[in-house]
Amino acid sequence: MNLLLLLDEDFLPDGTARLTGRRAQHAREVLRAEPGESLRVGRLGGLTGTGEVLENSAGVLHVRVTLTEPPPPRAGVDLLLAIPRPKALKKVLPAVASLGVDRIVLVNAARVEKSYFDSKVLDPAFVRELLIQGLEQARDTRLPEVLIRERFRPFVEDELGPLFGPEPLRLLPHPPARQPLRALAVGPARRVVLAIGPDGGWVPFEADMLEAHGFHPFSLGPRILRVETAVPVLLGQVALLREDTAASPEPTRA
Repeated sequence: MNLLLLLDEDFLPDGTARLTGRRAQHAREVLRAEPGESLRVGRLGGLTGTGEVLENSAGVLHVRVTLTEPPPPRAGVDLLLAIPRPKALKKVLPAVASLGVDRIVLVNAARVEKSYFDSKVLDPAFVRELLIQGLEQARDTRLPEVLIRERFRPFVEDELGPLFGPEPLRLLPHPPARQPLRALAVGPARRVVLAIGPDGGWVPFEADMLEAHGFHPFSLGPRILRVETAVPVLLGQVALLREDTAASPEPTRA
């Protein structure tokens, strides 16, 4: 935990914050913070800064808060993700929160088991806790929006366009494709929507429908990756391409 994330309900009328539960236990048993020491803190949805420890007793952490710094910049990426195995989703959600994804749409697909929709991992409280863990790791404060859609075709046909709009570059990592990601126009200022299929990939009908709605297929290379591996790899590639594009000098004109 690289940042203690403060919730609105943690704040007292005098502006200090009082934490209990997992966060207080971490400050006491792992950080071993003593009164007078400063901890890195942030307010959910707001700024980051420091918290001067006023009390760190069993089960209670009381801090005086100074928030002056913005959280890390956003990735400019939304994720359309076929719901993976619950164990994999428990890894994916903290990862996408730590990498600054703005919106995650968890969608059904032909190779998604129906039982996944009954998993406790999709419970809103459980999802929120996993996302908060990712924010704490990355010293971020802004939760991604999470949507769950149980019908693939109605979502793509009716909701995808209004939800994401026409401006983002829509990308479809898909093993049959040959062109690499760097062949596509991943610019520093353009939003990206990544459509990542389940283990086993999108079936041809789903891939064709996504392509018909503006998604550009590309190859991740010869290796077939599990979803929990593919998601951070893809987000890292998009970020790297944006940095390279931003750093490249514009061509001179005669």
